[in-house]
Formats: sequence, C-alpha cells, structure tokens
Amino acid sequence: MPITRNTVDPAGFNRALSLPFELRLEDFQLAIQDVYDFLFDVDSRLVGRGLQRFDDMLRPAAMSGILSDMLSASMAKHSRSLTENKYFNGHPDLIVRGVYANDSVQAGEKGVEIKATRKRGGAVDTRGARSQWMCVFVYDVDGVTEPATDRRPTTFREVYLGRVTVEDFRKNPRGELGTRTATLHKDGISRLRSSWVYLHPSV
Repeated sequence: MPITRNTVDPAGFNRALSLPFELRLEDFQLAIQDVYDFLFDVDSRLVGRGLQRFDDMLRPAAMSGILSDMLSASMAKHSRSLTENKYFNGHPDLIVRGVYANDSVQAGEKGVEIKATRKRGGAVDTRGARSQWMCVFVYDVDGVTEPATDRRPTTFREVYLGRVTVEDFRKNPRGELGTRTATLHKDGISRLRSSWVYLHPSV
C-alpha cells in the first residue's frame, strides 16, 4: 500500500481565538502541512527501499524533539514577526525579530516556546516552570496497524497556545540521574486548553 500524504483540515481551527505576536491561523496550518509533506517524502523513499517509515524508526522522545524543531523552523518561516532563537538551547524557541541582539537570547520573554507531544491534552514536560507563551502540538503515530504498510500517517490532533505563569506548574520528582522538569498542573493545563488553536475533527 503506498504512503498517504496527510493534509490539514482547515475546519478544525479556532477562528474566535486572538493570537499574540501577529500570528495567523494560516501560520499553524502551513507549519503542520510542512511536516506532513516532509514525512510523506521521507516515508515514501524509505518504504520504497523496503525500510521502515521514519515515524516507526524513532523513539517517541526523539520524534517529539525533531517535530518541535521542525515546527519552530516552519512557524518562523511563515510568521510575520517571529524568528528562531539563535541561542543554543535558548528560551523561548521563537522570539520577536529584532528585539534581542542578533536574534539570540538565553532566556527571553518576547516569544513563544514550541513543544510537540503524543500526550492528549497537551500536558507536556518542560525544563522548568516559567511565565511564558507556550504552544503545544499534540500528534498521533499509528504504531499498531498490521501490516505496517497500512498504517495511517502521523497526524496532529490538537494545538494549544496560551500564556502560562510559574504558578501554573508543578515540579516533577527527579531521580538520581534525571533532570528537573515541570508540568502544568490541573488548573494550568485547563487554562492552556481553553486557548485551543486547532482540534482535529476526530478529537
């Protein structure tokens, strides 16, 4: 069975939502479609050579990291005012163009942090509790359908973008070798979900 090219359903966008930093719903639609087109091109080539899909090769954490980077780059490309933060591991991922010297800042306030996760509802772990604009893309990978050639393409089910504060987070326990992380608590995640950008019709 040939690989299917996924497409974004424009009916899933929240037309009543007010977006910060001159963002448009079209920026999100184009960014998601960029990822869909990339996965179609790569998976078609891999499967054509008798190999696994890119989606099936990667561990979930690696997939989420790659998608976060791809979405950040694509949102920066389509946005009118945001650009990628050039500081390595700087925060946030996208910053307002021209506000920081050389568009590089270790920890800034003017911008949007981008996260991708498989967790429904957008409860994603972060490196620490911060007051920030946070955007969470929730995606689904079909890893169970057999044969594997019949699997559905990776699909973004939910997108949220909201302003959260330090008080909206709970700190997660840290093991001996673990890194301290934080996750939005019940009220925090409820506030983020109220600012939904996109919900796939299947949600």
